[in-house]
Amino acid sequence: MRLTEITYDSAQPVEGYGPGYFRIGGEVLEGACLISPWGAGPWGGLEDMAGPLALIDRIDVLFVGMGADVAHVPQAFRAALEEAGIGVEAMSSPAACRTYNVLLSEGRRVAIALLPV
Repeated sequence: MRLTEITYDSAQPVEGYGPGYFRIGGEVLEGACLISPWGAGPWGGLEDMAGPLALIDRIDVLFVGMGADVAHVPQAFRAALEEAGIGVEAMSSPAACRTYNVLLSEGRRVAIALLPV
């Protein structure tokens, strides 16, 4: 059997998560966070569109991890991002982490905004 190791170039995948935190590049980020191939840091939650909008022309899709369960993002949040040309996909935070990692390994133009589990 031949196994191919996943590579992420210089981008950092989500390595793990737990109650109230996410681990990226060996660092633990507590609370909501915004992660892209260019960095990771705190995020102000669904009221904070500035962080995701700063990624215009750098990403095609923003995955929004809504915590432990799937929920809809507020219409104003979705509308602002879609108007800027960024697709929005809401899912649970664990699913968003997995999806981000897979697409990141394929070199896709993606980012994730995560609410803690």
